[in-house]
Order: sequence, then structure tokens, then C-alpha cells
Amino acid sequence: MTTAHPSRPIVVFANFLSDLAVDLDEGQILMEWAQQAPRKAWLLRPGDVLVSPVPLGPEFLRYVCDLTRTTPETVTVVTVPPAGAVPLARAVEEAGLGEHVRTLAGDRGAALLPTALDASVIAFARRTGLAVHPYPTVEAAEDALKMTMLLNTKAGFRETVEPLGMRLPAGRLCRRPATEGVVRELLGEYGSVVVKPDRSAGGHGMRFISRDDVRGGVFPALDAIGGPEGIWVVEECLDVAESVSIQLEVTPSGTHALFSGAMRTAHGSFTGYASPLPPSCAHVADELEEWGKALGRHLAAHGYAGPFGLDGLVDAHGVLYANESNIRRTATTTPHAMVTRLTTDSANPHPAWSVGKGWAQRSLGFEEALARLQASRLAFDPERGEGVVLYADAPLDGRSWRYAVVGTTTEDVEAREAALADVLAFERR
Repeated sequence: MTTAHPSRPIVVFANFLSDLAVDLDEGQILMEWAQQAPRKAWLLRPGDVLVSPVPLGPEFLRYVCDLTRTTPETVTVVTVPPAGAVPLARAVEEAGLGEHVRTLAGDRGAALLPTALDASVIAFARRTGLAVHPYPTVEAAEDALKMTMLLNTKAGFRETVEPLGMRLPAGRLCRRPATEGVVRELLGEYGSVVVKPDRSAGGHGMRFISRDDVRGGVFPALDAIGGPEGIWVVEECLDVAESVSIQLEVTPSGTHALFSGAMRTAHGSFTGYASPLPPSCAHVADELEEWGKALGRHLAAHGYAGPFGLDGLVDAHGVLYANESNIRRTATTTPHAMVTRLTTDSANPHPAWSVGKGWAQRSLGFEEALARLQASRLAFDPERGEGVVLYADAPLDGRSWRYAVVGTTTEDVEAREAALADVLAFERR
């Protein structure tokens, strides 16, 4: 699981359906996230294999190969039929594709590159005789699993990072029966709180509760909270000016910062990202990196290798707070790898970039959307290293388009995003 492409071929294992970030009984949101699996095509090089829970459109695959200068016939895409809310490794086996993947990988001497390191990946690697990149053995990958699972929980994060010197919002851990009492107690000290399920990602499952919401002793916002055994975190709801993150990588030579930026959120849910950090919160960059490297050293001491992310919140006074960690490939890891790959030999080797999502007023096919970008001269230009990339294939509804914008400066990226909204006729939301 490294951002640098290994010297040997890889099996890009797009296991968005994993219990690492969200419990598997949250099947609907996992299957929604799995629709982004086509973006993993940007990692492919000759000899590589992509195992995807959703099909890739032929127009999209040609588009990716054109921009990455890869011959389509030199890569293989294995599409796994839907199997419900089960890990991708199990879906592969249920579809009878395990031997096919093993043969493809074995013929090339490839290793698995999972989106998330979980128990199902370890079991699949053992059954197929594959290594899990970048670990030297399957046993080494398994040794990292305990810490990986722990730090993808809200409780595990709080308990781990506070001794590492990170500043956290005031908060308490509790089980479901105690949640209302803890909410009442913290609302006595703070105007509002946020309630988070222990294992969640992208803001899924979060509830924001203010004193106004509990007049008369009623807690309507808590009605949807799950079973009695689950762990929840109740935290002070900060007056947030910016949501930020840094992505790092644990390697044999140490922990290295890769990039940082500002997250775009709506009601606590991730909607996009822009790198580098904007001037409004650039002052937290050093502290954010210091915290990230401290976490990386802790991960390395427990056997972890590869990329991870640390998210933070900057309050209205400019103070940084640690929010959560994502010990896996995140929603920005692959776009960053794509941007780096597309701009390395261009006139823009140190680009600013963003990822986002817009809703077209009417359904568009991939070729029509791309033709609009080309006609308006917004389409990515490999020589200049600038422009718009349709990085995740055509959406099922033809309207909810994910995109990346690459430019020379933050202002340049913002201008291109505004132009993109006009060209694809995005709704104003």
C-alpha cells in the first residue's frame, strides 16, 4: 500500500467494501463508495491488474490510458459481480474468480495493492499465494492489522493520539445506552456537540446536536443511533473555520509527508479537497505535519507500512485540533498519485489541484462530457500539466460528476472549477 508504484506488477484490489472504515452492516453507503472504484485505473501500468466491484466504461479506460500513455491491451480489468454487503475478497471467491485473479497475478509475479488492509485481504492473499504490497510477507501485513483496525475507529484514535501530544476537542466515549446522558452533560458545558459512531468515514453517521434540539427532554437527532452495544464518541462541536488533512507514508526510511490541503465538507461529510492548504490556514501546516509524523512513528512501531491520513479542524481562533485518522488509501490518495503522474514531465511539475463533485442539469454520457471540456479548452493538457480530469468515469445517473482540476496556483484551480460548472451546466447547490 504505497504511493510509489512498485517495481513489479500489482493487483490493484479496489476493496471499498471493507469493514475497516465502516461496519459491513452499513451496506448502502459502502456500495455507494464502491462506485468510485474506476478511479483506481489511474494507478495501472503495463502488466497490472485491476479487480473492481463495478465495471469500467470502455471510453473511460481509453481516456485513462491515453493520458497515462499506457497501451490498453497491457492492463487487465476484472469486474466482480455484485454480492451484497460483503468484502470484495469474498465476492471474488463467490463469483468463482479467485483462481483467475491468482493466475493473472502469478503469471506476472504481482502483489496485491488493497484500498484497505483488512482481514479478508490477508485471507485472500494466503489463498492465492500473493504478497500484500509493501509488506515483505503476508505475516508482516497481518501483524499490522490490529493497529490498522484500531486507528480507523474514533475511540482508538482518541486514546492513541492524545499521549502523542495532539490537541483534541473535549469529548467522551460511551456505549449507546449512555449516549443521551453524555450528550446532556456536554451540552451543559458547550452550546452544541457532535455524536460519532466509533467506526465511520467521510462523515457518515455523524449527528450534530445543539441545546435547541433537546428542548423538553426530547432527543430526535439520536433516534437513528444504532444497537445497544456500539461505542460512540460525543465531542464538543467546535466553531470550525477549516477542515484540513495531511497525507503521509510510512516507509523503511521513516514517515514522509506527501501533501496537505483543505477538505470541503457539508454537515461534516466529505465533498471535496483542495491542495495545497489555503492562506487562511497555512499557519497550521508545521503543527499538522509534526502530528502526522508522530502518528507515523507510532504506526511503524506496530508494523504498519504505506500511506495514511490525519484529519484536523481549525477553529475560528486559528487553533488546530486533531479529528481522526484514516490508516488506508483515502479519497485523495489516488487523485494525488494521478496528478503527480500526469504532471511530472509537464511544464507544471508542482501543481495546485482539487477534487470535487457537481450535478449536471441533465444526464451526460462520458464522451459528451469530455467533448464539452475539449471544446471549451478545459480538458487536461499533458504538455502544460493543467486542466480538468474526469477521474472517476461516468456516474450511473449521468449527472453526479466527480472531477479533478489541476492548475498552477490555487486561484487558477478555482477559476477552472467555476468554468467547469458552466461548461457541464452544474446545478447551484
